Amino acid sequence: MSREYPSQPIIGVGAVILENDAVLLVRRGNEPLKGIWSIPGGALELGENLIDGVRREVREETGLEIDVGEIVEIFERITRDDRGEIRYHYVLADYICRPIGGTLAAADDAAEVRWFTPSELMAVDVTEGTPAVIEKAFRMRDEAPGA
Repeated sequence: MSREYPSQPIIGVGAVILENDAVLLVRRGNEPLKGIWSIPGGALELGENLIDGVRREVREETGLEIDVGEIVEIFERITRDDRGEIRYHYVLADYICRPIGGTLAAADDAAEVRWFTPSELMAVDVTEGTPAVIEKAFRMRDEAPGA
């Protein structure tokens, strides 16, 4: 199935990777959203469960191994072309995560990868809704028992 002008929505997963006071973002190297900063993630593969998909996408894009926690947010991203036809339609499940190993490096469809503090996010071009999801993940982490 084509990701561009799909016949049905595509399920995607994302990782809000937090370490201390920073979140890991990738600059997209391909469409959709080429050049925009976002959380690591991508499309689920057939037969893959959500958690395994998050781990695979993060490993492919950043080189990191992660511990996957709770779902932070589920939302849709629908992009229409100039004619009003649906060019992209993703249903995305974003999880709170933390790094547990690997070596950080941009790979796969990530042009760049970098840690950002919440205040630094205002100075970069990020995908719509990303700052709110990151803020929610920090709150969830900080309010968790034993945090």
